[in-house]
Amino acid sequence: MVLETLNPMHYNITSLVPETMPVATVPILILMCFLFLIWNHEETSSIPGPGYCMGIGPLISHGRFLWMGVGNACNYYNKTYGEFVRVWISGEETFIISK
Repeated sequence: MVLETLNPMHYNITSLVPETMPVATVPILILMCFLFLIWNHEETSSIPGPGYCMGIGPLISHGRFLWMGVGNACNYYNKTYGEFVRVWISGEETFIISK
C-alpha cells in the first residue's frame, strides 16, 4: 500500500497542470504589469512639453527634430506649448527657450 501511494504513475499530474496554470499566471501577470508601470513612471514636470509616455514621447520629439530640422521643430513646439518647452533630443531632456 505504501509503494502504491509513492508510485508516480498513481497520480495523473498532466490533468492538474491545465487547471492550475491559468490560476497561477494571472497574479504573476498582474504583478509584472504593476512593476512595469512603476518602473516607467516619472514625475510630471511643471515645464510644458510632450509627455514621456513610456519612452514614446522622446522618440517622437527626436524624430520630429530629425524630420523637420531644428528651426522648424522649435517653431512647432513653441506654437504648441509656449516659449519655454521641454523636449528630448537623442534621449536627453532639452529645453527650448524662445521669445
